[in-house]
Amino acid sequence: MEPGGCEAGPAVKAVAAVLPAGGSGERLGGATPKQFCTVQGRPLVSYTVRAMERVSWISDIIVVVSPENIETMKSIIEKYGHKRVTVAEGGITRHRSIFNGLKLFSENEFSNHLLQKPEVVIIHDAVRPFVEEDILLKVVMAAKEHGAAGAIRPLVSTVIASAADGCLDHSLERAKYRASEMPQAFLFDIIYQAYQQCTDYDLDYGTECLHLALKYCKTNAKLVEGTADLWKVTYKRDLYAAESIIKDSLSQQICIITDVKEAVVQVGFLLHECLRSQIKVEAVSVSLSKGNSHLQNIFSGQCYNFVCVNDKKYATEEIQQLVNMLEESNIPLLHPVVLISAHLNSLENTSFSIDLEELTRMKKFAREVKRKNILVYGLLVQCKDSFPLQETVNSAAALTMALIKDRNPELIGQLLVA
Repeated sequence: MEPGGCEAGPAVKAVAAVLPAGGSGERLGGATPKQFCTVQGRPLVSYTVRAMERVSWISDIIVVVSPENIETMKSIIEKYGHKRVTVAEGGITRHRSIFNGLKLFSENEFSNHLLQKPEVVIIHDAVRPFVEEDILLKVVMAAKEHGAAGAIRPLVSTVIASAADGCLDHSLERAKYRASEMPQAFLFDIIYQAYQQCTDYDLDYGTECLHLALKYCKTNAKLVEGTADLWKVTYKRDLYAAESIIKDSLSQQICIITDVKEAVVQVGFLLHECLRSQIKVEAVSVSLSKGNSHLQNIFSGQCYNFVCVNDKKYATEEIQQLVNMLEESNIPLLHPVVLISAHLNSLENTSFSIDLEELTRMKKFAREVKRKNILVYGLLVQCKDSFPLQETVNSAAALTMALIKDRNPELIGQLLVA
């Protein structure tokens, strides 16, 4: 979820973004508006804010919410450490909310201090969390040249019109039409002037910003072909789809940590070989320490999955060290981190067993660190003559992939046997 950005921003004096987030989520069902529904423990709107926030050339991000959700939005900004974000009070319709967001750049009554008026402003739905910098750059550059621009996608279904009697009146030729998507971008003066001239009917019943620029400012928007990930979370099934996409993005890299003991290093190497065809693997064969530069580099690379291989009955100290390092890195702030403690039951430790008291301690520890957004699981790797090592490691690799892909908080503290 933290993709690399474009190397250079647009040749524009200033760019800002307005995210309307005042919807009630009526089509989603349930009491919570969809923008505040949690995905992997984090509100959906936070993902969209982060998508904008990681674009360095966007100077200000305005999130427009209904009056009753202003404090909720402010607490989200504080909890997840969002920067360059201002909360604005929304109106009773989408267009009125967007207009209120734009006013923060031009009218003192809507803000204690005016924000810098941008040359170009991006408008993007708060419930479209997967927008990438590339499409943002394209619509901004097109808006600079044409005055307005918006992402489009091919129509999935044919659009038809019904007659008064409920029968088919006519259908549109699908190849000639496109679905209007987000993001859209405008020269600020054009879209602000359009909103200032809007009729109450447009403000109350309209939904298309590009249409306002055309109707009131005679600005023909440039249409930019968008990618498939610009879809909007509308129904409950969309939340499940969003969660699946986020889980998949978090499951692209894993770090295997071992000490320098031969048996542990061997298991770590075999696990590395089993996993590398499915996922990017980093291996660290050192004792855990805050000053370990390799680990720090991995943390800065936004890795969200770790396997700590050890031959101790209960490696509380080592796991606690790793938890502390993860917490200091702020990695768990935005996404849940999976931490698998792989206990090696080797030939040199034939009496290895974990009793009920130790299992209870493991579950208690896992519950405690879950509050820090770290999911701890136990994995017992049998390494005796009666258990072929390669088969055991294959099983351990399969369990590891299942744990990091599912990220199930109900399984924390459990000891799985490979």
